[in-house]
Amino acid sequence: MKFPTQRLYSLSRTVRYLNTPRINPHRPHWNSTARPYSTFKRFPLRTAKPLPWKAEYYPHRNFILARLATRLLKIRYLVLGSAVGGGYTAKKTYDQWKEMMPDLTAYKWIIPDFVWDLDEHINFDKIREIFSDAELAKLLPDFEKVGESLNHLKSLLSPGENLYNEVKGVSDLLLLLDSAENSTAMKASDTQGFDNNGKQYKKVSDKDKAEQLQEELLRTQLKYQRILERLEKENKELRKQALQKDDKGIHLRKMKKSLIDLYSEVLDILSDYDSNYNTQDHLPRVVVVGDQSAGKTSVLEMIAQARIFPRGSGEMMTRAPVKVTLSEGPHHMAMFKDSSREFDLTKDEDLAALRNEIEIRMRNSVKEGQTVSAETISLNVKGPGLQRMVLVDLPGVISTVTSGMASDTKDIIFSISKAYMQNPNAIILCIQDGSVDAERSIVTDLVSQMDPQGRRTIFVLTKVDLAEKNLASPSRIQQIVEGRLFPMKALGYFAVVTGRGNTNEGIDSIKDYEGDFFQNSKLLKTGMLKAHQVTTKNLSLAVSDCFWKMVRESVEQQADAFKATRFNLETEWKNNYPRLRELDRNELYEKAKNEILDEVISLSQVTPKHWEEILQRKLWERVSTHVIENIYLPAAQSMNSGTFNTTVDIKLKQWTDKQLPHKAVEVAWETLEDEFARFMSEHKGKDHDDIFDKLKHAVKDESIKRHRWNEQAEDSLRVIQHNALEDRSISDKQQWDAAIYFLEETLQTRLRDTESVIHDMVGPNWQERWFSWKSRSPDQHVRNETKSELERLLKINEEHTAYLANDEVTTVRKNLEAKSVDVDTILIKDTWHQVYRKHFLKKSLNHCNLCRRGFHYYQRHFVDSELECNNVILFWRIQRMLAITANTLRQQLINTEVRRLEKNVKEVLEDFAEDHAKKVQLLTGRRVQLAEDLKRVREIQEKLEVFIEALHQEK
Repeated sequence: MKFPTQRLYSLSRTVRYLNTPRINPHRPHWNSTARPYSTFKRFPLRTAKPLPWKAEYYPHRNFILARLATRLLKIRYLVLGSAVGGGYTAKKTYDQWKEMMPDLTAYKWIIPDFVWDLDEHINFDKIREIFSDAELAKLLPDFEKVGESLNHLKSLLSPGENLYNEVKGVSDLLLLLDSAENSTAMKASDTQGFDNNGKQYKKVSDKDKAEQLQEELLRTQLKYQRILERLEKENKELRKQALQKDDKGIHLRKMKKSLIDLYSEVLDILSDYDSNYNTQDHLPRVVVVGDQSAGKTSVLEMIAQARIFPRGSGEMMTRAPVKVTLSEGPHHMAMFKDSSREFDLTKDEDLAALRNEIEIRMRNSVKEGQTVSAETISLNVKGPGLQRMVLVDLPGVISTVTSGMASDTKDIIFSISKAYMQNPNAIILCIQDGSVDAERSIVTDLVSQMDPQGRRTIFVLTKVDLAEKNLASPSRIQQIVEGRLFPMKALGYFAVVTGRGNTNEGIDSIKDYEGDFFQNSKLLKTGMLKAHQVTTKNLSLAVSDCFWKMVRESVEQQADAFKATRFNLETEWKNNYPRLRELDRNELYEKAKNEILDEVISLSQVTPKHWEEILQRKLWERVSTHVIENIYLPAAQSMNSGTFNTTVDIKLKQWTDKQLPHKAVEVAWETLEDEFARFMSEHKGKDHDDIFDKLKHAVKDESIKRHRWNEQAEDSLRVIQHNALEDRSISDKQQWDAAIYFLEETLQTRLRDTESVIHDMVGPNWQERWFSWKSRSPDQHVRNETKSELERLLKINEEHTAYLANDEVTTVRKNLEAKSVDVDTILIKDTWHQVYRKHFLKKSLNHCNLCRRGFHYYQRHFVDSELECNNVILFWRIQRMLAITANTLRQQLINTEVRRLEKNVKEVLEDFAEDHAKKVQLLTGRRVQLAEDLKRVREIQEKLEVFIEALHQEK
């Protein structure tokens, strides 16, 4: 870049001709002999050729001295004008540059230093002796155009300066700030003036100079910060567009996007992992701890760039740990680990729904009677420009348990915080409220206990705007951020502002307020805070760098630990279960599910005969007592067959209308349940696996509980049973004999039961007393004497009724008193009931033997015969009703209820499959736990290896 000499000489010519009269108006134009001049190198003063000297005749020799004086005066004015005009113009141009270009150190070589000091480098006396007036005028600069030339030069340099600053700011903010400090110091060293004698002097005092330097540094830093934010915003949009494209050119970005997701998946698995081999989870995560209402959640929201957490005023809002995984993505959205719903964080309604969902999950995780929970809520947040890391927001540490809280709330919060912070690779983000007295802090002592050397702690001072406003001594803030006030140590100290206390304020508004505050804050102007220590943006960058550094240092060591654990578990399985396949809890459940469904299908393979036999036997067991006690015995007390049949018909009708159908359905359902249980508990030889027994039993109980018999079945069954009991026609001798056999079997069973009751009442007989050395109790002796007296009464009158008259009771009691046996009326009647029952049953059995040949008389309706077999007809009606009922229930079981039961079993199995706690409860044992641990450890190791490979690729 070159400029002609006339642009540098214009101002000098103007000053000269303003002070000197023009003697030679016909001097040639200066442009005709102009030569180029370069500002990129110093101006070399060429040795002038000696002018040929010609002796001339001067007509006015008397004025030689006057002309010489005039020439000298011209040189004096020239030097003075050049110094004043050039100095003023240079000073003004320098000030303009100073405002426009804060750092031009790298380009200072463009303007040589001698341009500003021409009056020192040029000896005009020698020039006057050597050159003529015309040549001297050619060499002097035109200072009127010097300013225009410098403005032109400024316009050419500005784009390069801006590009330089932007590139440098994006690449490394700290290096940029350091260069700005050096540049400002260099400029300050040049802030000097000149007196009339050309000597330098300082314009300002050292104190003022230091203040000017500090202000200049602050303006420069803030300016570069704005440039950086603008470029980051543009970069954010470009990244968003790039992530939306399905192109091979953005493979690296896709890898970066999935890297943190891989790491988060490993942490999710580890959070549920529990092994007896003590392989602890030492993978890094950022643990956010602080006192209650210190601003933990607000800092996390600023890092996530969205107001995603529930809000409250002074009350505890974080009731459970919330793991937030931040990653890059084309859209700003959030999603829970166990849900597929995506929340658009750019929409207010989705943000409100997300906050409500987090609050609901927190409250659901808290057990009854508790205030906080240790159950972790996992949330993924994606968006353009987010720093990739994993943060865990913990409940705020409290000093006092207030009303409405559980008494152990404080201890639980401390235990949860210690559990996360005791991880040697966890990064502790310690949040301290700057608006309250530092002595009231609780969390700093806790953090200093867990990390006494401060090797993994980052300290964050929140609400700095309130602190600066309220604190009488701002230097206290400086002591905090320099680590001189609290006993704890930290890797770094940051000061942030997370809003003005308005819960509805947006993230962008908070960022603008934070930037404006620090721009005007005295804390930065006075040097109490450094530029890299302020704003949540710088905090986010520092935390992310520290997080990934810790990940790279520890992840391979953690992978080796799980590799060793896997070897130990595999060795234990080979030694204890060499012939069994490794099936985890889910795989075992699927196997058990198939077996249970096969067993349900086996119900349809049961033969109709088997169903009917079981149903008939169970139904008679259920109703036999009612038939004997409430129908047969009362009717048998009648003296003629008409009364017997009438009593039987009435009681059978009442029984059928009210109880019999319901009893039959109950019997059918119990039969189905028993058969189902028999198939499920049946031992299958070598293939039987007792590990499923508990699960099968639970499935059976739940299926039976859910099953409901068809309500219309009772109505149809009632009609069928009523018609069966109305039929009295026995068609053949075979049915007659079957009825007699059924009657005899029933009576014999009842007789055995009665004899057993009497034996318990009277005690051992003489054989047991002699051979078994048994004896009767006093009560049994009284009962035995009473029984003997009643039996003598029956021998006298074998046709005695079932009820004992009062005079008979008195007679029995007096006879016993004569034997010195004291009895009461109740004991006599109670003993009579069993004695008469035994007498009646034996009598009925004898009557059955007589009725074996009574079928012929039955066909003739017992005409001209003293034999009456109404009891046989009754039991034939009961037997036929049982057979028809069993057949009806069997059809309903096979056609309807078995299928409904199979459907219920499938539903129960599906519900159990979704309930992990249920499976853990029903499938237990070391074999199951060992298979589970093997699966988890393999999964963790594989995911760690994939993550480490991706991490190395990113490097």
